[in-house]
Amino acid sequence: MRSFRQIPQTILIGFIRGYQLLISPVLPPSCRFHPSCSEYARQAVSKHGAGKGSWLSLRRLVRCHPFHHGGYDPVP
Repeated sequence: MRSFRQIPQTILIGFIRGYQLLISPVLPPSCRFHPSCSEYARQAVSKHGAGKGSWLSLRRLVRCHPFHHGGYDPVP
């Protein structure tokens, strides 16, 4: 049985996967990073939990804009 601390993590990953499967395919590619921002968020939440993973994801999203060079940026 999952602990109560894993419930927010599971819910967030579900939302991210839903975005990846349903919304992302109909949008033009725009992420300047590898892995993509949604994949980065999924990996960050999986590895670090809902709190720290969300913070890392938010920091990444703020950097994803046309004036940033992008490139390879793995989850720490």
